[in-house]
Amino acid sequence: MGDAVTRPDPGKVSATPAAMELLAEIVADHGPVLFHQSGGCCDGSSPMCYPRGDFLISEADVLLGYLGETPFYISASQAAVWAHTDLIIDVVPGRGGMFSLDNGRERRFLTRSTICAPTPSS
Repeated sequence: MGDAVTRPDPGKVSATPAAMELLAEIVADHGPVLFHQSGGCCDGSSPMCYPRGDFLISEADVLLGYLGETPFYISASQAAVWAHTDLIIDVVPGRGGMFSLDNGRERRFLTRSTICAPTPSS
């Protein structure tokens, strides 16, 4: 995990360099994608990465911002819960969500917040 957080576009979501690197790999393999953070149980509690056009955005979703060219949406109910923090998309070892494009890459996206950001080791 990188310590520096990049904010390629204004908004309430940013990404670490490791997340931007994984996102670039996925876009190279699949073309334009989008993220959706639903806040549900199991896979839905991780940011899910889908090919654009394969996931239908509804009126109950909020566009938080962009990671480069990639839009990041969140369910309106989760946007209300996380309204007082910014989200930081990071990468950790593991398997992505079952339907997310990070699955099978031995790295997965993880949402952190400015409230729950890890502190540097001493």
